[in-house]
Amino acid sequence: MATVEFEQAAEAQGDSLGFHPYQLFVEHPIQDRTDDEVRRIAENVFPQVVRALSEA
Repeated sequence: MATVEFEQAAEAQGDSLGFHPYQLFVEHPIQDRTDDEVRRIAENVFPQVVRALSEA
């Protein structure tokens, strides 16, 4: 999991390694968000995280 700012870097890394693991990208930036904002982001992606883990 990373912010959308790192989406291209993750794609390039996957290409160079020949392996593309499951990826989940959230809003950017994170570091200057309030606790409530981070909590909202986490709550929004939680179903995707659970789904990814249950499919593994």
